[in-house]
Amino acid sequence: MNIQEMMKQAQKVKMKLEKVQAEVGERTVEGTAGGGMVVVTCNGKNEILKVKIEKEVVSPDEIDMLQDLIVAATNQALTRAQEMMQTEVAKVTGGMNMPGLF
Repeated sequence: MNIQEMMKQAQKVKMKLEKVQAEVGERTVEGTAGGGMVVVTCNGKNEILKVKIEKEVVSPDEIDMLQDLIVAATNQALTRAQEMMQTEVAKVTGGMNMPGLF
């Protein structure tokens, strides 16, 4: 393969990656904690879109627990969003490691 063909291939992969990243950026995932008492929704861009808290866990006496549940659900949602993006990008790159992609 000559250098021009390699550059064309690289450009095609880049375009596919940009398309996948845009599509995945619009998808949403959820993270939950406390058996679903706290649910955090984020998108593939790692933006938190929504936090749902069941009223049963809102108690002035248990603020520390509620805060912990929010952190746990948020971290789970962000991890799932990152995994979703990595999975979709791997489909385009064939699992090839591309430094600086994320």
